[in-house]
This record gives sequence, structure tokens and C-alpha cells, in this order.
Amino acid sequence: MAIKIVVRRPLTFAERTYLPQIIAGLKVTWDNMMRPPVTLQYPDERPAIPKNYRGVPTLVADTNGREKCVSCQLCEFVCPPKAIRITPGEISETSDNAHVEKAPKEFEINMLRCIYCGLCQEVCPEEAIFLQSQYSLTGLTRESMVNNKAKLYELGGTLPDNHHKWDKKKEEAEKQAGGQH
Repeated sequence: MAIKIVVRRPLTFAERTYLPQIIAGLKVTWDNMMRPPVTLQYPDERPAIPKNYRGVPTLVADTNGREKCVSCQLCEFVCPPKAIRITPGEISETSDNAHVEKAPKEFEINMLRCIYCGLCQEVCPEEAIFLQSQYSLTGLTRESMVNNKAKLYELGGTLPDNHHKWDKKKEEAEKQAGGQH
């Protein structure tokens, strides 16, 4: 096996003083100083949120302030990381929502496990769960990152819609009950 000897050329005076490298570095620094700043002063300045951004999943109420969730548990079953946990509850017959089969007794979303995929919103037949545009959700403990039903409704608020399906169902039930007498 032959050994090949590599002959190095001698460095020039400029290369020995590192002046070309120093000047190139100063040029990069100067160029960056002359550009407009790209840093946002968070939280006073926030980036624009895209229209189709999928953020924090929340529960929303209808325009009458009633909870839309009927505890069908489809969102719990479809959630890939199993971040949603629903405990179904019964609705009393004297309630305004007595025509609905059930409502969630407990509804929790573990934001540490949520991957913001949006499947829960897509599968919800009652349009009770929506992904909000909030992107900076923080907490000091693990327990504070598990949103319970009250927190989810607080984050979601009221979402106006044109369905009014619960009102129609109630009116139909009253008509049928009135016609049977």
C-alpha cells in the first residue's frame, strides 16, 4: 500500500493574520444590524395566527348558555393519545334538557397529552368541542394542565350557531305530549 504525501501550501500574510475571516464576520454582523428587527416582544406583540390553526380544545355552550355536550364519548374514543376522559351523568326529568339522554358528569382534557390533531372537533355530532386559537397554554403543575369541565367551558365560551336543535326537540316533545291528552 502506497503512502501519499500531501504537500500543504504556505499561508499568505493575510491568512496568517486572520484578517479575511474577521472582515467576513464583521460584514455578517453589519448586515444583521442594518436589517429590520424580527424579534417580537412577547406577550405585548404576538404573531399572526393562521386561519386554519388548531389550538386548545374547549367545550362551548349554545346561545342560551346550555351545554351542548351529550356525553356520547365519541371524542374520547377517537382521541389518539387518550387525552380526553368523560364520565357520563344522568339528566333529571325536571331539567330543561330532559329530552337529552345524558350529559357529562365530568369532562377532562389532559393538555400534556393532547397533540392538537382536531379529531375531537371533527367527530363531535353536537358541535360541542372546538379548537380555539389560543396557543400559549401554560401551567405551573401537571394538575393545572388537566382542564376540567368548568375550565373547558370558561375557555370555550358561547359559540353562536344556527342549529337550535335542542329547542326544536323540546317543542316536538311538547307537541307530542299535548296531542296525546
